[in-house]
Amino acid sequence: MSRIGKMPITVPAGVEVTIADGNLVTVKGPKGTLTSKFHHDMIIKQEGAVLTVSRPDEEHEHKSLHGLTRTLLHNMIVGVEKGYTKELEVNGVGYRAQKQGKQLIMNLGYSHPVVVDEIDGITIDVPAQNKIVISGIDKQKVGQFAAEVRGKRPPEPYKGKGIKYTTEVLRHKEGKTGGKK
Repeated sequence: MSRIGKMPITVPAGVEVTIADGNLVTVKGPKGTLTSKFHHDMIIKQEGAVLTVSRPDEEHEHKSLHGLTRTLLHNMIVGVEKGYTKELEVNGVGYRAQKQGKQLIMNLGYSHPVVVDEIDGITIDVPAQNKIVISGIDKQKVGQFAAEVRGKRPPEPYKGKGIKYTTEVLRHKEGKTGGKK
């Protein structure tokens, strides 16, 4: 039995879950609404304020989908209740970020500024010129957008210049030793 899949999901107050035909789940909360369609073989039941996910048999595919379905449902509920954030740090001499309207404008050592547009469901905040906060209700969208922003200038291993997650630990390399014989 899947250890994650068999755990029940408690639906907090203020969050409303609707299960339609074909495992179409809609979750409404104070932060917004998320809708997702899950695999037709997974059995999603709602009893009061508790959601449970079960599988029809012990087939390998169903075992794989069991924990995944439960985790995705839990992420939807947490997203509409609290939301998700990713914090990025911009390191380097002259590297900075600023927000103008719905655009994130970054100077990252290139000959031109790098401009990233805000997408639906994602908000960008720049509390300081070397800090970027990306937030939203969909965990997958927040993570993907943060990865795309980080991909504009990933941190390099010698001086650590670039964009990194605040929780990320960089392993620094030693540089060349100059011409010793």
